[in-house]
Amino acid sequence: MVAVKFSVTGMTCAACSAHVEKAVAAVPGVKSVTVSLLTNSMTVDLEPPADEETVCSAVKAAGYGAAPETGSQNCAGDCSMKSARTALEDHETPKIARRLISSLCLLLPLMYVSMGHLMWGWPVPGILAGNPLAAALYELLLTVIVIVINQRFFISGFKSLIHGGPNMDTLVSLGSGASFVYSVAVMFRMCGAVSAGNAEEAKHLLHGLYFESSAMILTLITVGKLLESYSRGRTTDAIKSLMDLAPETAVVLRGGIEKEIPADSVVPDDVFIVKQGSRIPVDGVVLEGESAVDESMLTGESIPVDKIPGSSVSAATMNTNGYLKCRAVRTGKDTSLSSIIELVENASATKAPAAKIADKVSGIFVPAVIIIAAVTCAVWLFAGRSFDFALARAVSVLVISCPCALGLATPVAIMVGSGVGAKNGILFKTAAALETAGRTDIVVFDKTGTITEGKPYVTDVYTAADVTEKQLLAAAASIEAGSSHPLALAVMEKAKASGIEYEQAHEFSAMPGYGVRGVCGGLQVFGGNAAVIKEQGLLDPDSEQTGTGFASEGKTPLYFALGGKMLGIIAVADVIKKDSAKAVRELKNMGIRTVMLTGDNKRTADAVASQVEIQDSFSGVLPDGKEKIIEKLLKEGKTAMVGDGINDAPALTRADSGIAVGAGTDVAIDAADIVLMKSNLTDVAAAVRLSRGVLRNIHENLFWAFFYNCIGIPIAAGAFIPAFNLQLNPMFGAAAMSLSSFCVVTNALRLNLMKIYSSKHDHKRKISVKACCVNGSDKECSDKENNIMEVNYMKKTITIDGMMCDHCRMHVQKALSAVEGVKAVDVSLEQKNAAVELEKDVSDSVLMDAVKEAGYTPVKCE
Repeated sequence: MVAVKFSVTGMTCAACSAHVEKAVAAVPGVKSVTVSLLTNSMTVDLEPPADEETVCSAVKAAGYGAAPETGSQNCAGDCSMKSARTALEDHETPKIARRLISSLCLLLPLMYVSMGHLMWGWPVPGILAGNPLAAALYELLLTVIVIVINQRFFISGFKSLIHGGPNMDTLVSLGSGASFVYSVAVMFRMCGAVSAGNAEEAKHLLHGLYFESSAMILTLITVGKLLESYSRGRTTDAIKSLMDLAPETAVVLRGGIEKEIPADSVVPDDVFIVKQGSRIPVDGVVLEGESAVDESMLTGESIPVDKIPGSSVSAATMNTNGYLKCRAVRTGKDTSLSSIIELVENASATKAPAAKIADKVSGIFVPAVIIIAAVTCAVWLFAGRSFDFALARAVSVLVISCPCALGLATPVAIMVGSGVGAKNGILFKTAAALETAGRTDIVVFDKTGTITEGKPYVTDVYTAADVTEKQLLAAAASIEAGSSHPLALAVMEKAKASGIEYEQAHEFSAMPGYGVRGVCGGLQVFGGNAAVIKEQGLLDPDSEQTGTGFASEGKTPLYFALGGKMLGIIAVADVIKKDSAKAVRELKNMGIRTVMLTGDNKRTADAVASQVEIQDSFSGVLPDGKEKIIEKLLKEGKTAMVGDGINDAPALTRADSGIAVGAGTDVAIDAADIVLMKSNLTDVAAAVRLSRGVLRNIHENLFWAFFYNCIGIPIAAGAFIPAFNLQLNPMFGAAAMSLSSFCVVTNALRLNLMKIYSSKHDHKRKISVKACCVNGSDKECSDKENNIMEVNYMKKTITIDGMMCDHCRMHVQKALSAVEGVKAVDVSLEQKNAAVELEKDVSDSVLMDAVKEAGYTPVKCE
């Protein structure tokens, strides 16, 4: 069995993708098929006798086009191959925008005459004012041009109808076409009246024209098509943003000479050079040099990771200081960055957009209206009425069924709701995003930069006996002034805020993974982890206990000593945002379950989750792990992911609703469906409230739209003629259509009065969401069947020597997490070991070798 990916052309709505999927699934040899309207793609698992050509033929027979993205070149029909670069370019949105502008330029003068002049007496040129036939011809010409401009609706709509799969375009083209045909027929009657010298009859018939309705339907739907096309372009923008992160060139050593070559030309085992401020071109291993590398685009953690010989480096991460000579290990499509790009592409291809209500009803509504019109004509002919009378009743049914109100029901509410969100700094990128957010059952938060500030700050200052806080900060600032490490910058910021005066230390030297040292006022000054101070014999029990307490709270303790005396400890941490706890409480009050994902260690994750009262947390999660957890949560309910980093992009794309904070990376914003421009987490609850209000409004609008049809269609069909002699009058039809649209628009405008930050009317939706254990295995579930993460993983514990600080812990955790078969890793500095959970049996030697490659000594594995 072979999986083949196809590009599909001609799809415009959910009904189209369902029709294509049904057609391909019927091909002998096709085992499974998935069609994505979002990316206009289709993945097919096939085996003989099915092949690419038969699949293309089936799609073509259904009324659409298909081309294999890989495979044979001789497919029947439109099977030309598209380059990957061309596929990423958005060529459709500009075309639709031009169609919309042209349609509006013609619709306005058309409406001016058809409604402004005829209904309200607005002035027009004399040739139109006194000549009803000229006015009718004027409306006809403008409408014909609008129809020609928007001919794609008619081509797609009638083609899908012929192939037995009516879609939204069928509804649009049928409504617009019926209005146009009926109006042309009335215009011929006007000609007959004028020829007979009956000018008054011609003026009366002028009010029965529906040319403006025909043009209006096409223009309004084009607005929706423009928004839809624009939203599809956002997915490819996210992928292109990821591609832009990779450096275009690399500096490699060839024959002992540094040579700059395209990054794509680097091959495994090439030796490359990365200077300060440059991005690493491929995945590799450090051969020479020491530096700190910003890996936030991969791990989401804001603190750079120290690199020494033997450390691994990843493509597109930033070398913040120092010089590195590395050996290439993974290049091209095998790099970590390429893996993330592939995750985003795959998530985009498999994520179905929210179903449009109009698409759902079009399959029933359109055939029903056609049948009603045909039955109406037949009944009146059987009753002995003339063909003209019977035809008029049938056409009246089609005219009164023009989907103006039905077409407005969703987009008007979406438009107003989007405006309300924009005014409050909540940007919904698509109509689907606004619809889906209100149905959210689970909200998943990234930790760093989302729940927390994403930047280290000094949280606590502990001084030893007979030492003042001013003395400690002065000594710390003097030695940290020579370092560009983020932890050092946090200390410097604290000293500056406290107005501390200091003298910068000289003879400064950095000890990667341990700390810094220098000379200040003739005295040796040390700063760093506990190992640095312990090595000098200066770490007293009280300071050690205090530092351990800080570490248990998820903080990084920095120890300082001057002239052979312990000064104290400065604790640094990524602090929680002020509104994080409030945002979580509001979501829980709305009946929404909260979850936190982070690449950080379990201790820090538990501390943060406890402070903001989040129900479940998953620690030590890499980008692909986040995406997998989201995929599992999707089975439990509608899931929203809130994040800010590049590493969150796959999860943001996979979730039903991807929510990016505005201060996050461009890639996260591009990949998300909703952007919180103010970066306030309370806007997550506000977005859900607004979406719930819009959904309620849409349902009300649909009621008015269908109520109008339920009343208007029987009248149009002449059902009340025998009893009450009540039949459709053109003026009544126009008034009824206007009234239904007026009700829909007025109801949608009420959304402007909605207070999206008020929790007064919050209510818990009746949902069934299964419970999940913290970290999937750390706590026993009350109901193991409801646990989304299996709890029967194999566990091993590795005792390790050489770990001295939190950076060491991260090195070991990353090395073990990269081993195939490892599900989770929890590294403890206090116990000097690593607890490893395994999805499958992994030998002790493989795990111990991974620890060795990270630069540490494994003692035993049990």
